[in-house]
Amino acid sequence: MKIRVGHLYPDYLNIYADRGNIAVLARRAALRGHDLEVEAVSMGDALRPDAYDLLYVGGGQDREQALVAVDLAAKAGPVHEAVAAGVAVLAVCGGYQLLGSFYRDRDGTELPGIGVFPLHTIAGERRMIGDVLLDCAWAAQTIAGFENHAGRTKLDAGATPLGRVVAGFGNDGESGDEGCRVERAVGTYLHGPLLPRNPWLADWLLAQALAHASGGEPPELTPLPDQLEAEAHAVATARARARGGRF
Repeated sequence: MKIRVGHLYPDYLNIYADRGNIAVLARRAALRGHDLEVEAVSMGDALRPDAYDLLYVGGGQDREQALVAVDLAAKAGPVHEAVAAGVAVLAVCGGYQLLGSFYRDRDGTELPGIGVFPLHTIAGERRMIGDVLLDCAWAAQTIAGFENHAGRTKLDAGATPLGRVVAGFGNDGESGDEGCRVERAVGTYLHGPLLPRNPWLADWLLAQALAHASGGEPPELTPLPDQLEAEAHAVATARARARGGRF
């Protein structure tokens, strides 16, 4: 089956090796006989809500976020339509912030968000950097990744985090939450990139995208021999635990 991916602003939001997430999705899809068809959607491009099974947006510095924020706001309607129709979404770091309600930088300049995730972000003085470990009880799994952000992201009341912080800072260094989930959309600060060391999450996203492509339920994917991925996860987990639990 063909999985259609819309990669938002790959020419602007592309730091922290976030392109590696696309490579992981493509490889894991191909090993199951599926074809990942990736289309760049950038400044001035139309976004058709029925054209994709998965949307991906990576991270960028404040300058790049400011450049794309207004253009992304113009795409808010189609993105919301896509999410409501069951399109999967992965938003990382700066992309995660812009899919919230707004991002306010240290100078007080406020960038519009598109409100896919019920949250807002305000930049702090101190960057939150290091390995992170999350407990994702909803999937009976853990996520290991790397964070590097000054933004303090606050979830709205009743919002669902991606996971609870075992070690690291997470959304704001206070709440113990990291990331956010809405329908088949996932937002997170974790990169490095995220998916190579967390193959279960890559497969969850693929299953959600396949469900949208087929109009059915998320399929059970054939297990893959993930020895290297498991070792990478274990190393990242050990580094995060060495920082000490914060919550």
